[in-house]
Amino acid sequence: MMRKLGVVWTIVLLSSLAGIASGGAAAGQAMARPSSGESMVRRQGPSTQTAEGADPVLLAAGDIADCRSPGDETTADLIRTLPGTIATLGDNVYRSGSAQQYTDCYDPTWGTEKARTRPAAGNHDYGTPDARGYFDYFGAAAGDRGEGYYSYDLGAWHVVTLNSQCWDPKADNPYLHECDPGSPQEQWLRADLAQHQSRCTLAVWHHPLFSSGIEARNDHVRPLFQALYENGVDLLLTGHDHGYERFAPMDAAGNRDGAAGVRQLVVGTGGKNHQQNRAAQPNSEVRNVTDFGVLEVQLRPTAYRWEFVAEGSRVLDAGANSCH
Repeated sequence: MMRKLGVVWTIVLLSSLAGIASGGAAAGQAMARPSSGESMVRRQGPSTQTAEGADPVLLAAGDIADCRSPGDETTADLIRTLPGTIATLGDNVYRSGSAQQYTDCYDPTWGTEKARTRPAAGNHDYGTPDARGYFDYFGAAAGDRGEGYYSYDLGAWHVVTLNSQCWDPKADNPYLHECDPGSPQEQWLRADLAQHQSRCTLAVWHHPLFSSGIEARNDHVRPLFQALYENGVDLLLTGHDHGYERFAPMDAAGNRDGAAGVRQLVVGTGGKNHQQNRAAQPNSEVRNVTDFGVLEVQLRPTAYRWEFVAEGSRVLDAGANSCH
């Protein structure tokens, strides 16, 4: 299938933020929007390797490649300029995650950075039975077939990648109960977090528990969020809704908790398309449904700093938090 090229996108700025100090971050520090309405343009270098001795960087977005959309070409051009490990947040290629779609649509764009990618699966990846296209393409990096969850370390941080296909209510969905309390995945998650007592921990999966987007919240993943909260996880990155949204740190019931809550971000901005929001949900702090982009997270030993970076290296949201 020929890729669609040459479309000019109208860029609408929702939030724009200035830089923050390079020192340690106070808990809950997020940056205010300037009255000028101008976005901050960040410097970019040609290297995609994190400098030796520097804090590791995680780049993240989901809902990425579609041969009918040029959006993934935009974000692929962006990630090629940024150093760090790449975490895909599911729905890596549309419409059904087939081997042919991975070859034709994902591989020419984000696939050029495959060697530094840590993927997560989404529901569209399961449009092909057992997500065969996804597991065949990413191989061992995607975790064991039939599971799709795994963990790794980045500097002082521990990262867990989970499978949220439990969202699908179909009776024949083999993952239907894989997020339930006591399920193999939930037990694995708790054991993994108990084994890795890092000061700072980050989680990745596709379907958000909280969202102001049209896909709405996904209660099936609440037990996984509860396990994150009980084990002091700091940050959760998700996709599914095609936009960007940042929530305040919360517990699994949606109560704001600046001391021990998990901060969830929705980053479904990899390039597929834009979707409109519903009414803002409680504790939603920033929303953007007009820009493709990637989340850049600097993983410091006791804190993290994030920037949502859009086309032209414009920073549309930024801030920092200390780890629990």
